Amino acid sequence: MAQCVQSVQEFLQDSFVPLVAALCSEEAERLARRNNLGFAELLKPFCRLTSEDPNNQLHIIKNLKIAVNNIITHPPQPAAIRKLLNEVVSVSQPAEGLVANVITAGDYDLNISVSSSEPEPVEQFLKLSQEQHRIQHSSEYMYPKWFIPNTLKYYVLLHDVSTGEEQRADSIYEEMKQRYGTQGCYLLKINSRVSNRGMDEQIPDPWSQYLQKNTIQNQDCYEDCSYAVISNKSTDHLISDGLDNEIKDGLSNNFKTHPLQLDHPSGSLDSTDYLKATTSLQESKKLNSGMPHGACLTLTDHDRIRQFIQEFTFRGLLPHIEKTIRQLNDQLISRKGLSRSLFSATKKWFSGSKVPEKSINELKNTSGLLYPPEAPELQIRKMADLCFLVQHYELAYSCYHTAKKDFLNDQAMLYAAGALEMAAVSAFLQPGAPRPYPAHYMETAIQTYRDICKNMVLAERCVLLSAEILKSQSKYSEAAALLIRLTSEDSDLRSALLLEQAAHCFINMKSPMVRKFAFHMILAGHRFSKAGQKKHALRCYCQAMQVYKGKGWSLAEDHINFTIGRQSFTLRQLDNAVSAFRHILINDSKQPPAQQGAFLREYLYVYKNVTQLSPDGPLPQLPLPYINSSATRIFFGHDRRPAEGEKQAATHVSLDQEYDSESSQQWKELEEQVVSVINKGIVPANFQPTQFCLNRYSDNSRFPLAVVEEPITVEVSFRNPLKVPLLLTDLSLLWKFQPKDFSTKHDEAKEPGKCDDDMIGTEAIAEFLINSEETKVARLKLFPHQTGELHILGVVYNLGTVQGTVTLDGIDPSIGLQEGKFVSNGLSVRGRQDLEIQGPRLNNTKEEKTSIKYGPDRRLDPIITEEMPLLEVFFINFPTGLLCGEIRKAYVEFVNVSKCPLTALKVVSKHPEFFTFGGNTAVLTPLSPSASENCSAYKTVVTDPTSVRTALLSSASSVDFGVGTGGQPEVINVPLPDSVLLPGASVQLPMWLRGPDEEGVHEINFLFYYESVKRHSKIHRVLRHTAVICTSRSLHIRATVCRSNALEDDEGRGDNMLVFVDVENINTSEAGVKEFHIVQVSSNSKHWKLQKSVNISEDKDTKLASREKAKLCFKAVRCKNSEENYTFADIVFGNEQIISSASPCADFLFQSLSSELKKTHVQSHTHGSQRAVKQSFDEAVRLVQRCSEVDLNVVVLWKAYVVEDNKQLILEGQHHIALNTVGKEAFSFPQKQGFKKILGSSDWEDLEQELPEMALLKFFRPESTPGPARPTPEQLSSLIKTSLHYPESFSHSFHQKSLCLVPVTLLLSNCSQAVVDVMIDLRHKTTSPEALEIHGSFTWLGQTQYKLQLKSQEVYSLQLKACFVHTGVYNLGTPRVFAKLADQVTLFETSQQNSMPALIIINNI
Repeated sequence: MAQCVQSVQEFLQDSFVPLVAALCSEEAERLARRNNLGFAELLKPFCRLTSEDPNNQLHIIKNLKIAVNNIITHPPQPAAIRKLLNEVVSVSQPAEGLVANVITAGDYDLNISVSSSEPEPVEQFLKLSQEQHRIQHSSEYMYPKWFIPNTLKYYVLLHDVSTGEEQRADSIYEEMKQRYGTQGCYLLKINSRVSNRGMDEQIPDPWSQYLQKNTIQNQDCYEDCSYAVISNKSTDHLISDGLDNEIKDGLSNNFKTHPLQLDHPSGSLDSTDYLKATTSLQESKKLNSGMPHGACLTLTDHDRIRQFIQEFTFRGLLPHIEKTIRQLNDQLISRKGLSRSLFSATKKWFSGSKVPEKSINELKNTSGLLYPPEAPELQIRKMADLCFLVQHYELAYSCYHTAKKDFLNDQAMLYAAGALEMAAVSAFLQPGAPRPYPAHYMETAIQTYRDICKNMVLAERCVLLSAEILKSQSKYSEAAALLIRLTSEDSDLRSALLLEQAAHCFINMKSPMVRKFAFHMILAGHRFSKAGQKKHALRCYCQAMQVYKGKGWSLAEDHINFTIGRQSFTLRQLDNAVSAFRHILINDSKQPPAQQGAFLREYLYVYKNVTQLSPDGPLPQLPLPYINSSATRIFFGHDRRPAEGEKQAATHVSLDQEYDSESSQQWKELEEQVVSVINKGIVPANFQPTQFCLNRYSDNSRFPLAVVEEPITVEVSFRNPLKVPLLLTDLSLLWKFQPKDFSTKHDEAKEPGKCDDDMIGTEAIAEFLINSEETKVARLKLFPHQTGELHILGVVYNLGTVQGTVTLDGIDPSIGLQEGKFVSNGLSVRGRQDLEIQGPRLNNTKEEKTSIKYGPDRRLDPIITEEMPLLEVFFINFPTGLLCGEIRKAYVEFVNVSKCPLTALKVVSKHPEFFTFGGNTAVLTPLSPSASENCSAYKTVVTDPTSVRTALLSSASSVDFGVGTGGQPEVINVPLPDSVLLPGASVQLPMWLRGPDEEGVHEINFLFYYESVKRHSKIHRVLRHTAVICTSRSLHIRATVCRSNALEDDEGRGDNMLVFVDVENINTSEAGVKEFHIVQVSSNSKHWKLQKSVNISEDKDTKLASREKAKLCFKAVRCKNSEENYTFADIVFGNEQIISSASPCADFLFQSLSSELKKTHVQSHTHGSQRAVKQSFDEAVRLVQRCSEVDLNVVVLWKAYVVEDNKQLILEGQHHIALNTVGKEAFSFPQKQGFKKILGSSDWEDLEQELPEMALLKFFRPESTPGPARPTPEQLSSLIKTSLHYPESFSHSFHQKSLCLVPVTLLLSNCSQAVVDVMIDLRHKTTSPEALEIHGSFTWLGQTQYKLQLKSQEVYSLQLKACFVHTGVYNLGTPRVFAKLADQVTLFETSQQNSMPALIIINNI
């Protein structure tokens, strides 16, 4: 809202001022024009002063202002008024300047000026006076209006002091004083020659603020012939005020025209007058253009003009007003017989009976009633006007009030409305506020003007005055209601001004009504727009936008922004237009698709115009589509090759894979393992895992590495928020590049050009369509050809729309649109969007936790390194489904697709037991996969039929199979020829696979590690592959080892065991499996070996159909000690022996046992490092524990017959069972939960009955210094193995001899590696009656207690005699055997119990 520097009182005073007409001779006007001013313009800045009241009492008049205008004989026409109003509004702040220009009014006195350079100045005065009299009293001229017939004439002699004719001017002035009196004339001296003052001397220009409006208002007045010609000063009295015009002197007796009507259709302008006025105006415009005002006047001239105005006012105007007031007072007294002193009898005038006022609705339309000039009602109105002009508001109010009653009595409604209006203003302007402002007077006046008189101009003036008064009293609500009430459809500009003022009333209330303010500003902006006031319409919408913005009223925001964009574009404020349309597009719009399409087309059209203004400027930022910068992904390397038949490329990493934090951690651990092996067990401190794909979850704190000649793919996520499709064309990346070895820096972001192709190649997407409300990713590539630093800044593209995107019958035609099948509508703009990625929130230090800081995100700033080797891996005949334990042979092809040789190729996996490349002893497999079809994956030999079920021995070292060396068993060397793969070379190697023991889908990760042959290059490279294998159930195997009762084997050795193997087919015909054949059982150990099969069945092999079981029994004996090699014993059930000590059988066996071997290897190093003299208590315990350890590995090899596509296939496989402890059952798949899943609930219940019971958990408080572990009783009982040799039955004649003596041999075998002290006690301890009843009683004769010492592995025979007294069945297993280590105390002594009773039958002959 434009703030007026004047108070409302000053504003009202300046709205009603005395008007003085200036009539100049041509010479006087020419003299004034030397200063680029007319005579009336010359006086304007000096028209404020003070005066005295009519009773010669000092009456201070604050800021009295007079208006001096040229005489204009033609009234302003309505069309001209409307045009002028439009022009005034277009160049000013609203309302304030407008109000002053519109409502200023008044009647004229005369100021006649003649130049002293005239040949006969006095005669010229006479001519001008006669001209004025003719204009005033002739019926030809209806304009201007004169206050009274006896008009004040003031004669001014204008003298140019630069001419030097001072005496002539003085003599003429003396003659004037004699003719017109000293108070009726004046000599005004001014300078009309430019002085030679210096450039530093600045003379103020007080005319600019007054004349600027005139220049603006008249710049187009005479360029359009449809508008009437008006004077250069007509802006000061366009609209009459309704209080002066009705009492003008010289009114014609012809009442055809109403004095308050501004339309005068009584005559048209003379064409000659029109041409003269047009010519003079154009000349004045030429003179005014580019020339300063008052350039010839000095400060002394300013004072002279000011003194002239003072003299005119004090000696001419005010005395004339005072005289007129007295005359009017006398006339009123004489006509109405009132008191002689009007000023002392004011109360008496108005103390009479009150005339009842009629309702406005009851009054008939009498707006056409006019009074003659001598009517008393007009005389009192004239007196009130004069009092008002000299700021005697109390007296003016009394007179207006009296006139108002008279007019209402006569039902002269137009006069009554004018009196009411001025009475209200006078009451408000009275000092001290003796009475409240009568707002109802104004309301009645407004209603009368508008409804009865049909005079909207006067109603507007009345509303503006009343609104200003109400606002000064903080009655903003009443003021707003007045302003809104006067809006109508007949004038858009007027309604716009009133609505805007009403809006500002709402915002200035004590409790601001913000939404009403915004709503009425929108209405005002709309009316401004209809009136052609684009600037003011834009301003109103912008102010309203401040209220609606961010409130969630999206439709209102869209409307406002669209209008702002339209208006800004019309005003060529293109940046504002772009910003407004941009807001429409980036907000979540609820507009229908058709409207959104219109918004988008408007935006593109505006943007196109903006870019055409500066085609060489920087690319603009486009708002569409949205880019999710944080979702940007960067991929380094070539795309994955598709599978070709049986040849499948390594999965590696691609942008199609979703990020998995768990998987990412696994790959990191695998890489750490292989790097640790390369660096001899140490992971370098600066190690960073290789990252092929960078995203929001990866560690982006370091600059990523890219390799020359390998593409960089950037995946950008676009989202179209609109319901219409967007078409992006020529989409590419924006980047800057700094070569590593060049001094020239390419620092400016630029689109890829021809000059940059040798450094960075850029791939562009010709067309990229994003359907409505679709999120879509674009993959853009860069091809670095030079080392250096690359910075990816953003994307650049042409934004456009697709033809025919308007919906028909509710169907969106954009649905199903595909690239290459649409046509652009031709309207597109080129721009860019930056990729700005915020790094992760820092939360490490205290400072970071207490503030908001973000770390760097460098995924878009790769460093281009030199060329590196690049490996591609292909898998041939790689299966997707296997049986558990199935062995399958596949091939792996390694290809070096770079220009650098690679070496140190290794593969690491968390599941090394899944695959093998073969041991060092394996025979090289043919390179061609087709050559090994239908051949066994094992190394086999034909066996001799006599050797069936007898062990065939062989040996091998675990080192040959890459395990047991103390390294990481997961890291496997790939056996490349010469350990180097040259550029472009490829090699195929066999790979044996074994199905995991657990049923289900398995993801097995392979990480291939390789390096460049360049030693200075510290950068390694990796290749990832994830194999997905689905395994089906096959066999479930349980095994137990127990000591044999036979103390000696065939070779006379006293240590042998029995191995029981239970095999169950748990396959339920899955994968078409028909039956399983057990073709071979092998053992692997450094201490034990299988000797033979003791099965009763004579079948060569064991066949198992679905859900069938089989039990196998084998004899195991101790083999010769070998610290290096393992002994393999193969028991063959068929015609071919599978050499278990060769690949791949031994590979999978050793890999499955790698953790145990690693543990043993570490322990052996630990024990070896200890001193021999330190035989501690723990070592003794270990010796006892090792007596029950077996360390025997059993391998069950099988074949499965599968029917697939009416063909029978033979599958091979093997299961491993690790037997560690005597008497403890072992499983091929140890997880109990896995069993239950495999076997099913019913079978699991059966199995649970056979499984050993689980021991209860025991909770105890650990000691502060835990003691050494004690051997368990079971372990101590295994130190000595005992066996009784005796006849099963013995016949004796008790009749001949009452005592029967039977010889019994007790064999004692030391199972440990240490010397053991043994004590045998033959005394009976069995006192249980049941035992006596069952087994009978006998006695041992001879020595009943023995103490022996057995060496390591020694077998001792002790001869005993048992004595029986009668026949029966006896248990000879009563001897108690105690054992302890020879060098230990009896703490470990325990009893040795036989595993079964030794029964003997005594018969009588």
